[in-house]
Amino acid sequence: MRSLLFLLLALAWQTGFGRVLDNQLLDSHHLGCARVYRVYLPPSYDQDQTRRYPVLYLQDGQNVFSTAGTNAAFGWGSWALDTTADRLADEGKMPEIIMVAVDNSPARLVEYAGPSRDTNALNTAFGKYAAFLVTELKPMIDGKYRTLPGPADTAVMGSSLGGVCSLALGWEHPDVFGGAASLSGSFMPKYTDFLALLRASQGPAKPLRIYLDSGATDFMGGDDGRAMTGEVAAELRRLGWKDDLKTYVDAKPLTPLELEKTGLRRDKWSEAETSQHNEFYWRQRAWRALTFLFPPQ
Repeated sequence: MRSLLFLLLALAWQTGFGRVLDNQLLDSHHLGCARVYRVYLPPSYDQDQTRRYPVLYLQDGQNVFSTAGTNAAFGWGSWALDTTADRLADEGKMPEIIMVAVDNSPARLVEYAGPSRDTNALNTAFGKYAAFLVTELKPMIDGKYRTLPGPADTAVMGSSLGGVCSLALGWEHPDVFGGAASLSGSFMPKYTDFLALLRASQGPAKPLRIYLDSGATDFMGGDDGRAMTGEVAAELRRLGWKDDLKTYVDAKPLTPLELEKTGLRRDKWSEAETSQHNEFYWRQRAWRALTFLFPPQ
């Protein structure tokens, strides 16, 4: 049995594959319940016992690793961030990192909405979720795994409302998260006050690297958050962000010929031609966020 374990570890090292620890549980005082999280450990983690790694925290954790399967997220599949990070690190485009993906809950809407202008942040669902991440989950991860715990080596990422949440976490806690990425962020006022909070801020820029992107169309006939993401970027530039801000617009959905090369289920093609607000498109774009938040050393 022991020799088999060593063989598997050796094969993982040779092929450059990290591994995902699914369905971990952490009891939370702040949330009043246990929350599921998943951990990705990079290819060299088990071989080099002295090496420490940057860490990326992720929202909607049940959809971000390839272990979720190709039929996850209503058939869009996962983000496949584990295989993407493996490939990027192998190509020298980013360092190896640890990723911690936190599952969402039935309270996703209010937990991910960000701070409110009218309520003490600590008393909101977002405040409690942020406290869980900052004071419970992160200390546990730093104690259990070989992390680089400082803000320069810690980032947070999500999509849609998870993108709003991630940017708000970095905004509220730049001493913990030195980088934040929002893909197709849902910055609409009916969901969040975050854009209004930005407009009311007088700066200066915070020590926070920020990645923002969007598509150009979504399943509700909108623009996948393109316009409001642009407004967020404009406010950040007003506040002083320059090289620490990267934006990207995926201006055109894929054509059937392009979709055929991606492996997406054929029954999803027609929807993929008209909506970029889904895990399939986030899977295509996530490499930009990863290499920006964690540039090659």
